[in-house]
Amino acid sequence: MEEQDKYRLLLVDDDVDLLRLLSIRLSTAGYQVIVAESGEQALSLLPVTRPHLVLSDMRMEGMDGMALFDAIRKHHSALPVIIMTAHGSIPDAVAATRRGVFGFLAKPLDKQELLQEIKRALSMCGAPLDVEAGTAGQDHWRREIITQSPTMLDLLSKSKLAAESGSAVLILGESGSGKEMLARAIHWASNRSAEPFVAVNCGAIPDSLLESELFGHSKGAFTGAVKDYPGLFRSAQGGTLFLDEIGDMPLALQVKLLRVLQEKHMRPVGSVESFDIDVRIISATHRQLETEIVEGNFREDLYYRLNVVSLELPNLADRREDIPLLAQHFLQELVDRSGKKVSGFAPEAMELLLSAAWPGNVRQLYNVVEQAVALSTGPIIPEELVSSAIKENPDQILPFSEARREFEQQYLLHLMQITKGNVSHAARIAGRNRTEFYKLLGRHHIVPSLFKP
Repeated sequence: MEEQDKYRLLLVDDDVDLLRLLSIRLSTAGYQVIVAESGEQALSLLPVTRPHLVLSDMRMEGMDGMALFDAIRKHHSALPVIIMTAHGSIPDAVAATRRGVFGFLAKPLDKQELLQEIKRALSMCGAPLDVEAGTAGQDHWRREIITQSPTMLDLLSKSKLAAESGSAVLILGESGSGKEMLARAIHWASNRSAEPFVAVNCGAIPDSLLESELFGHSKGAFTGAVKDYPGLFRSAQGGTLFLDEIGDMPLALQVKLLRVLQEKHMRPVGSVESFDIDVRIISATHRQLETEIVEGNFREDLYYRLNVVSLELPNLADRREDIPLLAQHFLQELVDRSGKKVSGFAPEAMELLLSAAWPGNVRQLYNVVEQAVALSTGPIIPEELVSSAIKENPDQILPFSEARREFEQQYLLHLMQITKGNVSHAARIAGRNRTEFYKLLGRHHIVPSLFKP
C-alpha cells in the first residue's frame, strides 16, 4: 500500500520508549504513524498531518489526555480519540466515554485488543481533517454537502464543471438523497450565484395551479386571481430555477415549458403581454424518464432539452463512509438549535447507524438523529435510542408528491377491485371521465382486465 493511502494515526505519549515501541508495532500492522511527545505538540501536528485517529496517553506533563481530547473536540468533532492509561479505573473509563472518547485502553496494552479497537474506530470515523476543512475557500460553493465518499467527491467534481458550463442539468436520485442541495451547490458554483435560486416541486402543486405558479397570471385570469402574480420564472430572472420532480409534470404543461425554453420568453396566464426570460434550468426526478417517454408520460424533446448534463446521486447505503460524518454534523446542528448538552454517539450506536438500510437516505438519517437528540438525557446518545429511532422511522417521511402517488395507486386498485375491472363504473365513482381515468390507470400500470371475474 502506498504511504499516502494508509490510515494515519497520531500517537501521543510522554514516555519516549513506549512511543517508539508502539510506533514500530502499529507501522508493522500497516498504519502510517505520527508521534507526539506532548498534548501541545499533538495539537500543532493536527492541521499538518490530518490523522484519521488519535491514540493518546491519559497522564502526561502539561496537557493530559482528556484536555487534549477536549481541544480536539472543539474543532474536529468527528475525529475519534482512544485514551491509554496505566492509572485507569472503571469510573475513569465511564467518564471518558460519556464525554465522547471513542475507547479506553489500560496499560500494559494487549496487542490484539489495541489493533481491534483501532480497526473498530477507523471503521466508524468521520472525515479526515482535510475533508472537514473543505467548506472554506474554493469549496465554499458546496458548503451544504457533507461528504468524504469518493463517489460523491467525483460527482461534485462533475457538478463544478457543469456549473461553469451554464448548461441545463438533470439530477437523478432517490427521494431524500439531496437533489435540491446539489442543485443549490451548482447554482453557487455558477456565474449566476449572485442572482436568485428558486425551487419548485412539480409534484407538490395541483396540475391546475402549476402553470400559474411557473409562468404567473394576470389579475382576474381565474377565480381567486385577485392581483397580478409574476410567477417563478420571472422571480428567478438572471438566476436558477430548480424544477424538482419534473417527471410529475402533466403533459400539457410540458409542451408549454418546452416552448418557453426554446423561445426564451413567456406569457402569464390570462395576459396578452410576453416577457423575456434569462433563467438557468436545473431539474430533478426519482423517476426513470426514458421509461416514462416510452409509456407516453414524458415528452422526448423536453427530455433532451433538460438532460444536457446528467448527474446521479448515490443512495446513502452506497456511501456509508459518510454516515458518521453526517450524523455528527446533524447532531451538532440540532444541539446548536436546541441547546441540549449532547456531544456524540456511543460506539454501539454508531455501529447501528452504519449498518442500517436507510431506504429514506440522508433525510431519514436526519430524522433518526433528531429523534435521538430530542430523547437523549445524557451527553452521549446510547445504542437503545438509535435502535428505537430507526424502528420508528423504517421509511422516509414521504414528500407530498410521493404520498399523493401512493394514495392514487391504492385508490385506483381499490376501485378496480370493487368494480371488478369495470372502467366506466370506476370512472363514475371517481368523478372522472373515462379517457382521463384510463390515463390514470396507465400511469400506475394498472390493467383493468386482471380484475375481471
